[in-house]
Amino acid sequence: MAIDATDRRSAQSAPAPLTRGQAVATLVAVALSSVMLPLAVTAPAVALTQLAADLNASVGEAQWVQNAYNVTFAAFMLAAGGLADRFGRRRILVIGLVVFTAMATVIGLSSNILVIDVARAIQGIGAAGIMTSGAAILADSFRGAARARAFGLLGTSFGFGLAMGPFVAGLMVNFLDWRMVFLMNIGLAAVVLLLVRSIRESSDPNSTSVDWGGVITFSTSLFLLSMAFVQGAEAGWLSLGAIGSAVGFFVFLAAFVVVESRVRRPMFDLSLFKRPTFVVVVCQPFTITFGFVVLLVYLPPFFQGVGGFGAAEAGALLLPLTLPVLALPMLAGQLAARIPLRVMLATSSLLIAGGSLWLMILQPGQHWTVLAAPLALFGTGVGSAFGVMDNAALSSVEVERAGMASGIFNTMRIAGESVAIAGAGSVLATLSLSTLDLSFASAEQERTLAGEATQGRLETALGQFDAADRGTALDAVSAGLTSAMHTTFFGLALLALAGAVVTFLVVRERELR
Repeated sequence: MAIDATDRRSAQSAPAPLTRGQAVATLVAVALSSVMLPLAVTAPAVALTQLAADLNASVGEAQWVQNAYNVTFAAFMLAAGGLADRFGRRRILVIGLVVFTAMATVIGLSSNILVIDVARAIQGIGAAGIMTSGAAILADSFRGAARARAFGLLGTSFGFGLAMGPFVAGLMVNFLDWRMVFLMNIGLAAVVLLLVRSIRESSDPNSTSVDWGGVITFSTSLFLLSMAFVQGAEAGWLSLGAIGSAVGFFVFLAAFVVVESRVRRPMFDLSLFKRPTFVVVVCQPFTITFGFVVLLVYLPPFFQGVGGFGAAEAGALLLPLTLPVLALPMLAGQLAARIPLRVMLATSSLLIAGGSLWLMILQPGQHWTVLAAPLALFGTGVGSAFGVMDNAALSSVEVERAGMASGIFNTMRIAGESVAIAGAGSVLATLSLSTLDLSFASAEQERTLAGEATQGRLETALGQFDAADRGTALDAVSAGLTSAMHTTFFGLALLALAGAVVTFLVVRERELR
């Protein structure tokens, strides 16, 4: 049978299969390094109340512990993917690990909130290197069913970090200190660095330079978008800071599109967006993980604040939500070989929509059994999509462009999470404030009360009132925040439902490799 030139080039460029030892070491190294990334989001969410109180941080300063990490994580994802393709995926993985762990150490030893916020921003850059290089390493190292299983394990790793992060952080905050939430990453990083020698180095032979114009314009646009949400919550949506940040976001986003259209080897290849399946797959994080991260970040403060639970209890209350994300990705990876991708991802979104609507029964101080079922339904939707999304994104492009595809997909994932955290915090605070009408409080006191309640710091917020007025203020802000949570859940349900419909109608299996 004749073999054309394209087939011969593919055969010649195909890497040799990994030995069993290399395969195991590669899987373990990527899995362990990936566990740290969701831990860096979910664990601080539980520790943030104690951290802010210990360091006497304002609402805005405390919120940037989360925002700084997510903004740089998303903003540098594409740059990290380009660097991995250019200089080697294993090399960028190691550099990312070193940066991530060094900043975790700085955070764990610091007593200055500004230093912590800066370190979290730098830690997000390291996380971007870990995320994109790890996914690209798996795409290069495995093929076919083995790749599906590898990405199933990757999804399980993320699931473990998401599932155990709130629970472990709650225990550490209660029995040790919030600093251990960050310092625990050191041990995991040490194991990965021991295994990394067994990982085969790979890169894109056609990659010749880094698209710094794209890096700068995209990073700045995402930073300004997050700033718009933060300024809107703190100073008002019509304040100069909020409006200026929003305008700056659109200016730099337009500049990014112009830059990318003129670069010979862009870090964000706009031509990929001519493929409908690729577009829908890389946008899945907005319907799958957008709502999930909102629950992970803002339910613990709700439980700790108006709910009256401790940090460990707040973490444990999330287990029905997070355990399915730990248990399901491997099973989902196996089902993906038998069930059409569009059916799997659309079903996941429908489960999330159902869980979101069911969560509108949320009330302060409920017994955990009341929320277990809706949280489990939501978590099942997320867990059934983890790993499947990653594999689909990388399967929609040539393997040589795995770094870029991983960068684009994970940029959308983390950008969605960044917008979700910044946006949901602002929306919750704004909606809570709109319901407050306390005759004994000034406008500034009401704004502080709404913002602090969103962060779970009711003791601090109520301290600004006389003892006789604190009960009234507590009842008012509890009702306002609960109503704001219900509105948010309804919005998440609409988003997930729209995602299910679009995914089912657009995704085509023949466009996946």
